[in-house]
Order: sequence, then structure tokens, then C-alpha cells
Amino acid sequence: MVNQNNEQLNEIFHALADSTRREMVQMMAERERTVSELAEPFEMSLAGISKHIKVLERANLVERSINGRTHICRLNTETLSQATKWLQTYEKFWNNRFDLLEYELMKAKKKEN
Repeated sequence: MVNQNNEQLNEIFHALADSTRREMVQMMAERERTVSELAEPFEMSLAGISKHIKVLERANLVERSINGRTHICRLNTETLSQATKWLQTYEKFWNNRFDLLEYELMKAKKKEN
């Protein structure tokens, strides 16, 4: 289970490491999009956009449905939440460390005065 979770996180962060894919995720956060809509802001072929979508699908960040010849992509927010939870764990850790550092610095400053 832990290895599967690590592999899933690796796929998610790999997918989000690319600015084009992050922008596509942002677009789908507003509403579901067709592949053509996702391709519109980029100077890229539909084949190139499709490769980006496949990376997002492998990471389970995007679900694609087909309606006739139209491919519709929607964001899988549950998967995005997994990455957010992982990041929040480290955010809490570092916030605690910074709070402790601030406390120690204030203590040292009081000793100087």
C-alpha cells in the first residue's frame, strides 16, 4: 500500500512538474474541457496536447470521456487532494520548526537586553 501510494505521488508530481500540464489542470479546475479547448492556448499540435493529457491520465489527475468524436477531460480532484495532503504534512513540519526557531531567537534577544 505504501509503495503504491509513493508511486502514485511520483506520477502526480511528475505530471505537475510541467508548466503546460499545470495550466491544463488550472483550466479543468474551472470546468471540464474538450481536448481542443485544452489545446487552444498553446502553440502545440493536438497530438502534443494528447501526450500531455495521457501523462495527466496516468497520474489519475484527469478522467477522459468520449461523446461521439469529442473527447472531454475533467479534473479528478480526489487525486489532487492526495498530493495536497502529502504537502500539508511537510508544511506543518516546517511551520513548527520555524515557530520553534522564532521562539529561540526571541529568547536569545531577551537575554541580550
